[in-house]
Amino acid sequence: SLGADLPTIEVNKAELEAGISLTDLYITASLGASKGEIRRLVKQGGAKLNDKKISDGEMIVSLNQLNDQGSIKLSAGKKRHILIIPK
Repeated sequence: SLGADLPTIEVNKAELEAGISLTDLYITASLGASKGEIRRLVKQGGAKLNDKKISDGEMIVSLNQLNDQGSIKLSAGKKRHILIIPK
């Protein structure tokens, strides 16, 4: 499941409409300290968006990625997850 009990952060809806780089979103969500660290995570297969492996570290995340619950689930490894809620 996409997990209603996960920590959430709110991101400006207009920013998501415009599109945010994956690395910036991970840093905003405190799931990585640097773009290099996040790119490594993607290379190692540990980065997921809505439980799907991310293969492109340069991808742009937008409102198109909202799941049925109206959020975007980011994961770093097996243990760290956060829900992005547009506000």
